[in-house]
Amino acid sequence: MMLQDRVAMVTGAGAGLGRCHALALAGQGARVLVNDVDAQQAAAVAAEIRAAGGSALPAAASVTDAAAVQAMVEQALAAWGRIDILVNNAGILRDKTFAKMSIDEFRQVLDVHLMGSVICTKAVWDPMRERQYGRVVMTTSSSGLYGNFGQANYGAAKMALVGLMQTLAIEGDKYGIRVNCLAPTAATQMTGGVLPPEALQRLAPELVSPGLVALVGPDAPTRAILCTGGGHFASAHVTLTRGVRIDGGDDAAQRVAGAWEAIDDRRDELVPAYGFTQVERELR
Repeated sequence: MMLQDRVAMVTGAGAGLGRCHALALAGQGARVLVNDVDAQQAAAVAAEIRAAGGSALPAAASVTDAAAVQAMVEQALAAWGRIDILVNNAGILRDKTFAKMSIDEFRQVLDVHLMGSVICTKAVWDPMRERQYGRVVMTTSSSGLYGNFGQANYGAAKMALVGLMQTLAIEGDKYGIRVNCLAPTAATQMTGGVLPPEALQRLAPELVSPGLVALVGPDAPTRAILCTGGGHFASAHVTLTRGVRIDGGDDAAQRVAGAWEAIDDRRDELVPAYGFTQVERELR
């Protein structure tokens, strides 16, 4: 099996996508630490894995609680000696138009999605570096990549995770740590009020998890953004156009506006290997 004897920690795994991810990882031979804020749900999924012949432990904690997350990691290390895989799946929704959204509602979503992923990744980073092996997946979204009405907080958090992934993939490369993003579409409790019923029927969360397994396997890519739902898989990229040299001058703003079509021309665009690519192009 692809993940025989690997150790995985999946956050928000008490239901929905997280549960499907945990079951899929266990089905490929991984030992799974099942995290959820709901202790009963975490225990139920861990029991489900064990009943199927797998190895799993429940861990009830909020991903925003750094001490509790560290205790989870210590639990996995004590039981299995290492952590090979982290799936940052935990999340919440507080959907409203930006005009009606409170700052607290904005911050709550960033705390769980972004800071929760930061806290969990930070807790496993040193153990992965020491073993020279790791697989980390951030859960991003088309809401972050492309925008969705009423999801300014969610979209901001999800796009921030792409930036986090880009840098951690670079920093983790020499330690054998591969970091990727998964952008899922699935019928879960979180999406129940967002998508129409006919769409939800076609978007079983089980259809997403094969993509997750591919992102944490021995031959996993790194710095990938995998978009998947309903059994369809595609990759997204942050690109840079060739651009136009305008230089300075009193009329520079007018020349930028006048050259917009050429600036935005996507022919021969590239996917930069690192952020400094922009500077290198600008200084040619």
